[in-house]
Amino acid sequence: MNWDKDAIFKALADSNRRLILDELSESNEMTLYELTARLIMKHNLAISRQGIAKHLSLLEDAGLVLSKREGKYRVLLFNKEPLENLLENWLE
Repeated sequence: MNWDKDAIFKALADSNRRLILDELSESNEMTLYELTARLIMKHNLAISRQGIAKHLSLLEDAGLVLSKREGKYRVLLFNKEPLENLLENWLE
């Protein structure tokens, strides 16, 4: 699949979004609440769940984050495929 390179780079341009990806890459899956708690406690990030949700929206648009519903929770997953595809195209 061809991913939107501009969307990927836009998503990676913000340090908070890169922190979100760092946290999601360390865990197989995480809820928005768990992610928010980790960002606040581990990185002293002063951000609301709504702020994180806005960042997640951009990350999802770029294909870097996937989400699924499990009961009443939204579970977030890191998707490395767009990055692999981007690098693969450059390195071929």
